[in-house]
Amino acid sequence: MIIYDLKCEKGHSFEGWFKDRQAWISQNSQKLVSCPVCNSSSIEIVPSSVAFIGKDSRTSEKITEKGHSLANALKMLNQYLDNNFEDVGNKFAETALKIHYGDEERRNIKGTSTPQEEENLREEGVHFLKISLPKMDS
Repeated sequence: MIIYDLKCEKGHSFEGWFKDRQAWISQNSQKLVSCPVCNSSSIEIVPSSVAFIGKDSRTSEKITEKGHSLANALKMLNQYLDNNFEDVGNKFAETALKIHYGDEERRNIKGTSTPQEEENLREEGVHFLKISLPKMDS
């Protein structure tokens, strides 16, 4: 399964899940991929925040030079975020603005936001990083 970050001609961003690159090419050429916001079928792939490329499906289990598998690296990243960032859930944009304007103490936060909230944060000059991470089983 490949997850692509996609954008329509009107600038709406969303994710698309495909079996492989050929499935993306086939579906997009047939105009089967459409924007969930405006229903446009003029879609393109945009650069992703995080990407892993391997020559086969077992790549995530391969051991790196330092002895870590990619799956273990993702688990370690999730643990780091859990231990060092306060989860504010769907109040991310609201909390980020309060921190930006000094209404709340500065701290690391994580959570979810809508594309509109993200655009508002950019307009207000709030710097943030959007990372899509898979849920990790314990």
